[in-house]
Amino acid sequence: MRFLVLVLALCLTSAQGHVVQVRDRQKIVGVTETDDWWKTGVFYQIYPRSFMDGDGDGVGDLKGVKAKLKYLKDIGITGAWLSPIFKSPGVDQGYDISDYYTVDAVFGGNAALKKVLWEAKMLGLKIILDFVPNHTSDQNEWFKKSVNGTDGYEDYYVWNEGKVDSNGTRVPPNNWVSIFKGSSWTWNEQRKKFYLHQFATQQPDLNYSNPKVMEAMKKVLTYWLDQGVDGFRVDAVPYIMEDKELRDEPLTPGHKYDQNDVDCVERIYTKDIDETFDVVYAIRTHVDEYAKNKKITTRSVLV
Repeated sequence: MRFLVLVLALCLTSAQGHVVQVRDRQKIVGVTETDDWWKTGVFYQIYPRSFMDGDGDGVGDLKGVKAKLKYLKDIGITGAWLSPIFKSPGVDQGYDISDYYTVDAVFGGNAALKKVLWEAKMLGLKIILDFVPNHTSDQNEWFKKSVNGTDGYEDYYVWNEGKVDSNGTRVPPNNWVSIFKGSSWTWNEQRKKFYLHQFATQQPDLNYSNPKVMEAMKKVLTYWLDQGVDGFRVDAVPYIMEDKELRDEPLTPGHKYDQNDVDCVERIYTKDIDETFDVVYAIRTHVDEYAKNKKITTRSVLV
């Protein structure tokens, strides 16, 4: 098992974002003044939709972010962490991504991000993006192709035929409960199988037991590194992998099984399992190798 630990302390909260910094860094084993910037820097989390409206349409955008970069630099910020900006139906505040290569038009599109990255570079600020590897939107082309059984995409997501109960009804394969309540499984009539979603029904889980999925995600990371981003904050890491045998979760002591009670089961088969660390390690290694090959400063991976 590989443990990747980043010690962060929340030191300021505002209506527009969060400042996150490493505290008492000299007391943290392995962290010194000479280590990479992301180990000792001060990060400001920005939720673009509510941060600043740069074009007057009532919605925060990247033009607004760009306008405030000088201010962030002046108050001692090392880097800005942008909450999800990719194309999304918006079911889960942008964490349901329909296109990993496209910045949502509501924020100004890819051109607006390019301007943010250029301005940040001129100011000496770092920009890191929220990266969501656990799941996509059900509107993502990968999922649509998987539903259709398109060659090469059949196992991009976690599919299962389920089982038949005593009444002859097709039911989910196990008792897993979604973080958003309800079963973690939803039947897809076209595919004639259940798909796994640990979050919203519209957020199908990717299948990292399929090497093609990791390769696809590495291409996404490379694309944005090529655009000039300085790293990624990886979302929903504990849920990336799940038990391959699809065993039932044990009931939480004192609880009865109730899909409306997200705490009714102990998530020993759907959270923090050993294989998850292998996925995170692969992401970290890919980003490190990119920096080494390009002979540039190490890029951050915050988990």
